[in-house]
Amino acid sequence: MQIGQLINLGDALDLTGKVVLVTGGVSGIGAGISTRFLQAGATVVACSRRPPLELPSFGTREVEYHSCDVRRAAECQQLVDSVLARHGRLDVLVNNAGGGGEMPSAEIDPVIVEKIIQLNLTAAFFMSQAAYRGMLASGEGGSIVNISSVSAVRASPFSAAYGAAKAGLVNLSESLAMEWGPQGIRVNSLIVGLVATPNSLEHYGGEAGLQRIGAMLPLGRMGEPADVADVCVFLASPLARYVSGAQIAVHGGGEKPVFLDLAKASKSR
Repeated sequence: MQIGQLINLGDALDLTGKVVLVTGGVSGIGAGISTRFLQAGATVVACSRRPPLELPSFGTREVEYHSCDVRRAAECQQLVDSVLARHGRLDVLVNNAGGGGEMPSAEIDPVIVEKIIQLNLTAAFFMSQAAYRGMLASGEGGSIVNISSVSAVRASPFSAAYGAAKAGLVNLSESLAMEWGPQGIRVNSLIVGLVATPNSLEHYGGEAGLQRIGAMLPLGRMGEPADVADVCVFLASPLARYVSGAQIAVHGGGEKPVFLDLAKASKSR
């Protein structure tokens, strides 16, 4: 058996010359991902439906912004075509765009259900199809990272459409990894847990709320966008050259089962 030559760690994490596309890459977790790839030296293209007030940047460099509704296949293809026309290649796609609110499953409007599934699943499929063709054109393969959620692997009450779509995204990642591996395209998914962003700050009632939620997690804090971004950079790098079709948990150890606290409270009586 022949053992491959070890890769220099500094070189492996230097993505200078690589072109990265991040959907939803201008706010929240997406902004953290875009910034980290900039720091790694990559050219970063980010898209959203509406332009942000400020673009993610690192030093003197900032992301290249495009408006795109990723739920529309034609717009996904146009975006990738523009990236190829401008930069001549596409090496990494991070399907980060997603989201969905809470609503009783028996009452949620069918139109909203469709929109949630389109944003969290169908959009990633469309963008991956376009990226596949772009990565083939460069002749060097590539890496696709799909940002899924803990809602994909556990019950998701009051956000069932979101959970179902994210579960579909995990399966999509595994299926595409098997189909596109022969072309040198790796596809992986991240099972992301609770992450502190401006939206979560509002949702959980401010900084005190974030700290209470974080104290319930095994690592004692909520995640940060950089925690997710670092794994994305790893998966895009040569260090992950044999990682494909994987589900990587980025959730600080997971959510503690409620029955543990109930049992502890019962014993203390």
